[in-house]
Amino acid sequence: MLRRPAALALAWACAITATVLLATVPSAAAGGTLGAPGASAAKHGTARLGADAADIGPEAAAARLVAGMTTAEQAASVVMGHIPSTDPSTLRDYMAQGWGGFILMGANIPPAGIDVRAVTDALVIDASFPPLIAIDEEGGVVARLAADTYASPKALASQPPSATVAAFAARASLVAQNGITVNFGTVADVTADPGSFIAGRALGTDPQGAADRVAAATRAQEPFVASTLKHFPGHGAAPGDSHHAIPTTSETIDQWRTADAVPFVAGIREHASLLMFGHLAYTAVDAAPASLSARWHEIARDELGFEGVMVTDDLGMLQSSGIPAYADPVANAVAAIAAGNDLVLMIAGSTPDTVGSIAAGITAAVEQGTLQADRLAEAATRVAALRLRSSAGLAHWSLCPSCEPAD
Repeated sequence: MLRRPAALALAWACAITATVLLATVPSAAAGGTLGAPGASAAKHGTARLGADAADIGPEAAAARLVAGMTTAEQAASVVMGHIPSTDPSTLRDYMAQGWGGFILMGANIPPAGIDVRAVTDALVIDASFPPLIAIDEEGGVVARLAADTYASPKALASQPPSATVAAFAARASLVAQNGITVNFGTVADVTADPGSFIAGRALGTDPQGAADRVAAATRAQEPFVASTLKHFPGHGAAPGDSHHAIPTTSETIDQWRTADAVPFVAGIREHASLLMFGHLAYTAVDAAPASLSARWHEIARDELGFEGVMVTDDLGMLQSSGIPAYADPVANAVAAIAAGNDLVLMIAGSTPDTVGSIAAGITAAVEQGTLQADRLAEAATRVAALRLRSSAGLAHWSLCPSCEPAD
């Protein structure tokens, strides 16, 4: 699932939309040494790492890199953390511990007039093996970047898919321009209920209409950033807000296949890089939340054919549900990796030490035999491959001065 080379991406984007005119300049080389996972990577050699990715492909290079990591380094590499800071030194010290990724929230976006690149550049310890830098840039009610004035999902839900292509090509170029490599931005949930908490963020009110726009959004973003489909297997059927509870539904697997699955299938066919699992339960399939369900991960891999990185929604949301079984973020993370996730995301309720505790807990689970070593290595390899693709494929994209907001 290699993304298109930057030059081809430029030509492709210009062909699909007249809304955005994009230009690329060579990526600036960034110095620095590898962080915690870099102890092994340093032995491998950063120059060699880049050569491997070019010669044998990012997947094979990632497998070689992960094979040389310790269990603790692998565990650190499958955690995406967050701290609420814009201070470059603070951010650099945090990422030097070797976390596989960082998610930008509102507290990481500098005031107007200060370049977001000062933040994202500080997160990259080694440019040959950059972390995954993510953001929730859906547009509309969920947007972190003030310059994102392009059409919201709510507006796009009543427009043809071509409008989604235009808006998400612009959105993706804006995200990439700011040094961000992953967009948790494509809501593949579908609901006809205007009272649903996800309704204003969904790209359609019926499965096929949503699927057409999800496919368009994925197709538009992938040349520039790693796009993400969320929140699998779909919030539409399960009433309630997963930020505060575990929404549930009795919808059967056959009902799911003809309804809530349809937009996810469309996005997977367009080679979305990541699939985010929601904290919601389809009790007829598995009583556990999908984020902790091996069955739902099997369905995504074996039935839908998803080959990319599986990531949890914020594990802090499980704690916020108030359910005692999900009170321990370390136990949640271990269960999530065991279920089939490749990357665990931790935001709500976390401190600068939380992801370290999670990584230590994953390490201990492998050493104690409660988490299979090959499952962790598989997860670390998928994440590493996406990091290498980001390193090799990204250019600095610029929006043209004449681009107009689509809303």
